[in-house]
Amino acid sequence: MMPFYGDFTQLRQAVLSVLYQTHRDFRITVVDDCYPDDAPRRWLESLADDRVGYLRNDTNLGVNVNFRRCVELVTAEYFVVMGCDDVMHSGYLARVVELAGTYPRAAVIAPGVQIIDDAGAVVRPLGDRVKHRLAPREASVLSGQDLAVSLLHGNWTYFPSLLWRTEVVREVGEQGFRQGLDVVLDLALLLDLTVGGASLVYDPRVVFSYRRHAASVSSVLAADGDRFIEESAFFDAEARRYAALGWSRAERAAKVHLTSRLHHGLARLRAIARSAADFARPRVPRRR
Repeated sequence: MMPFYGDFTQLRQAVLSVLYQTHRDFRITVVDDCYPDDAPRRWLESLADDRVGYLRNDTNLGVNVNFRRCVELVTAEYFVVMGCDDVMHSGYLARVVELAGTYPRAAVIAPGVQIIDDAGAVVRPLGDRVKHRLAPREASVLSGQDLAVSLLHGNWTYFPSLLWRTEVVREVGEQGFRQGLDVVLDLALLLDLTVGGASLVYDPRVVFSYRRHAASVSSVLAADGDRFIEESAFFDAEARRYAALGWSRAERAAKVHLTSRLHHGLARLRAIARSAADFARPRVPRRR
């Protein structure tokens, strides 16, 4: 499933990366959230590939609801909600399908990921270096409070790269994701599955490229502070949930949510630096 509203050039690259998979048994459905141009539909239809589908929402649903719609539309045993600007390496599906076969009870398969910028160059931003250090050092199967604590210390997974087992996600709810979340909706689903007894398989082999750019939802929300309002309320609610479960380590991790606080601090410092730069920039007098 590929929710779409963004750069058409990057959409083409994302779709073609799926079509170039060595594992051939898949379907891809682009769910267009009212992009103001018919070019994506026309290009997708020009591919003349029965594995490629296209749906256009009647109205613009926004990030959360369109993701929920994607999950609602799933008919396969496993699914990926891939970003329309990300890139699968040619062996991505082969690897995650192999892992799903090895660990058939796992709810989520999390493969290794590299970061690319707008131009497709491999980059290592500070936040992603931190995520990499938080991830397990080797291939692992995680579950229960250990998994919850690990994710609450910092969500080291990359949502568009995850393979989900449909049956288990549907047990959380028909559309999987909680309503009203835009930034932490993937973390919320992972934690809901964890509390429900599900497990996650992590494999460090890099088979996916995640695009990091200033126009992403998380970057935009971080710039104006809405991200941290959402995260603060989310972690407060999670702390209460783990207190009720008697998961004291998870409760503490939710209360501290250190990486979120560090990210908030860095975003504030960047905002101050931008304001200072704007103030110091010479002003050109207007002509009369």
